[in-house]
Amino acid sequence: MADSGVGQEKLFAGARLRRLRKDLAQTQAQFAESLGVSPSYLNLLERNQRPVTARVLLALVQNFDVDVRAFGAETDRQLLTDLKEATGDPILAGTDLDVRDLQDLLDSHPRAADAMAKLYQAYRESNATASDLAARVVEGGGAMGQGLLSPLEEVRDVLDKSQNYFPSLEEEAQGLRRRCGEFSGPIEAGLTERLHRRHSIRVRMYDDAVMGGALRRFDYHARKLLLSDYLTQEGRIFHIAATLILLECESAIDQVLGEAEHLSDMARGLYRASLVSYGAAAVMMPYDAFQQAAEDLHYNIEALSRKFTASFEQVCHRLTTLNRPGARGVSFFLLRVDQAGNVSKRFGGGVIPFARSGGSCARWGLYEAFRAPERVMAQAIELPDGAKYVSIAKAISRASPGGASHLNVVAVGCDAIHAERLAYKVDLDQPTPVGLNCRLCERTHCAQRAFPPMQRKIRLDDHVRGASPFAFGED
Repeated sequence: MADSGVGQEKLFAGARLRRLRKDLAQTQAQFAESLGVSPSYLNLLERNQRPVTARVLLALVQNFDVDVRAFGAETDRQLLTDLKEATGDPILAGTDLDVRDLQDLLDSHPRAADAMAKLYQAYRESNATASDLAARVVEGGGAMGQGLLSPLEEVRDVLDKSQNYFPSLEEEAQGLRRRCGEFSGPIEAGLTERLHRRHSIRVRMYDDAVMGGALRRFDYHARKLLLSDYLTQEGRIFHIAATLILLECESAIDQVLGEAEHLSDMARGLYRASLVSYGAAAVMMPYDAFQQAAEDLHYNIEALSRKFTASFEQVCHRLTTLNRPGARGVSFFLLRVDQAGNVSKRFGGGVIPFARSGGSCARWGLYEAFRAPERVMAQAIELPDGAKYVSIAKAISRASPGGASHLNVVAVGCDAIHAERLAYKVDLDQPTPVGLNCRLCERTHCAQRAFPPMQRKIRLDDHVRGASPFAFGED
């Protein structure tokens, strides 16, 4: 009897199978033997003339430790979003590429699709840089000296590719946590004692006048770790753990860095800082204990914060890393925005695609959270393609050096299929319709629309005025 397809929807993933085989440097005959199929059948799979079956997916998991989500359409949604953003640009007007065309390109030639999306991003960044440079020249300023691609986007892409999970850093952090646990008292005392006994480094708190706006400074010659008195207890623990990661886990960080190809120098530096932060969070919230607690507490972020002496944002970050094969948690995305709508952190995690430019949707409860700081707001949202998610957001006030404070909203979310596993209850029958942003959203009659969609033409009628300031057609 032939294998049944995955669910009711047939899964065609020939390009992804072919790419995995080439990455493994295997012939079709070798790869087919590993999957328990004939070479001719594998050839049909790679050419999308047969759907990938449950048996093939199981063989991929058992033989190559592959996350089956990598073979689902979900992981391609970000790339499809990038392609829609590219083909919606006025420079490609007249090409008449619709979503079906883009999906066909993505299915048949994923590397070509990725190259096209990256080329458009380079074009967009180059234009933005040129515009900024022209403005600075007019104002008497100098050159900006930026590259074609945003280093932040480079780092975000490599984190998404790795699913924000680094087993070697998890192992190093677990060992460091165990060594610190040899000392009595809470984790902050253990980390501090480890710094002192192993590295002869003392931890000292100083006010902003001494710190000069920094939150953490390491004085190598004086063997002192200087921390700002603006830091909360969670912040102190994080920075002490980060210092220990730098001192004791440098080789593991360098190994992960070496696996990342084609990063610019600036992106490589930002990536390194991200890995250090990842290691520090893993020390504070060890994988096994945190994953189990997350399940037991139904992913209640505030309860996890209390249990692990971590901030709301630190817990949200850690939730996005629970991707160990055989011990996965709920897959979360993460977003952090300020009151101007700037996205300072973003991780899709294969859960939701994000627009790379143009802000986000005003109907999403991210911005409503600014009205009620420190209150957790849960919301069911639905994208134009019908995908539903649970969003959990909180506006966090943070003291800054110099005496000021600022608000950011930190949000995590997951696919609605996981709603029953969460402590946060939302009405999935009446989700809030949202878009990725106005330029990529084709919903009509939205009173909060700021821009028309990129792939639709504006229709003007002096005698008709709808809720939205823009009326647009199907072509």
